[in-house]
Amino acid sequence: MLDGGTPAAPGLGKALLDWYRRCQRPLPWRGERDPYRILLAEVLLQQTRVAQAIPYYRRFLERFPTLEALGRAPLEEVLRVWQGCGYYARARNLHRLAQQTRTLPSTYAGLRKLPGLGPYTAAAVASIAFGEAVAAVDGNVRRVLSRLYAWEDPPPKRLQQLAQGLLEGALGWASPGEWNQALMELGATLCTPRRPACPRCPVERFCRGKGEHDRYPLPKSRRQKPLELTALVLRGPAGVYLEPRPEGALGGLWGVPMAEGPEGLEQLLRRFGLKEARLVGGLRHDFTHRRLQVWVYQAPWEGGEDPKKRPLSRLDQKILALLGAT
Repeated sequence: MLDGGTPAAPGLGKALLDWYRRCQRPLPWRGERDPYRILLAEVLLQQTRVAQAIPYYRRFLERFPTLEALGRAPLEEVLRVWQGCGYYARARNLHRLAQQTRTLPSTYAGLRKLPGLGPYTAAAVASIAFGEAVAAVDGNVRRVLSRLYAWEDPPPKRLQQLAQGLLEGALGWASPGEWNQALMELGATLCTPRRPACPRCPVERFCRGKGEHDRYPLPKSRRQKPLELTALVLRGPAGVYLEPRPEGALGGLWGVPMAEGPEGLEQLLRRFGLKEARLVGGLRHDFTHRRLQVWVYQAPWEGGEDPKKRPLSRLDQKILALLGAT
């Protein structure tokens, strides 16, 4: 019986682990024991698909092979290496962490004290790198357990208790890190949000939500009206005008001037003392919780610099690509 009264189906753990040992993907961080490399992989995978994360993982380690090397590097260089991966707060937090410590704590409690390490990341590193018996619950694990136990909207605390109970029940067959990775692998490869491969699932016979995968868990509505932005690309003989982004989601990066709302162009023209600018086109850009509609204008400028010398967000790269300025 798991914590909270939910029974653990006999044989579920062994079936999952047998499948994982046969079918796990050969990822570059799989089997890794270096805590820093495990941390980097987990941070990348928070908001990045595996196929996209692999080259960034290798690229990052080539430039910053150790936590100490990362801590010595300037932030702008770290962001340049991360460029294109998105969600730059991850890179800034990794850099801050590396400046605070040269050795990662070996416990979940210690890891939670470091910048940017939430419950999932700390649990993943603690279990995989250090063997601590703590369950790591990410979106994949939430989906797998919601379907296994037919929960439409499982409370986070209850879900964590269930995951912890399952992990502790599997310790006779697997290490904590292997169990956590097996659950995550199942959610990433078979128990997917859409069109799950139920006939191939090793724990299908235990699944209470079988045949109703759209119901468990219930999807969260994220419909939002797009935020309208105006981007002004000022081009000169040496390149384009770039300015540092303010502190926040894009802090530490550089980009072209932007303004919000339907009056955005007028604001930018007044700011730079210009009378007009030419409309180049529009583009859409999606963040996890925000959709943008960006109207891109161009005007001549006396100065400018090569944008390849600065770390740019993916949005700014798309804007400059629209003009052939990258």
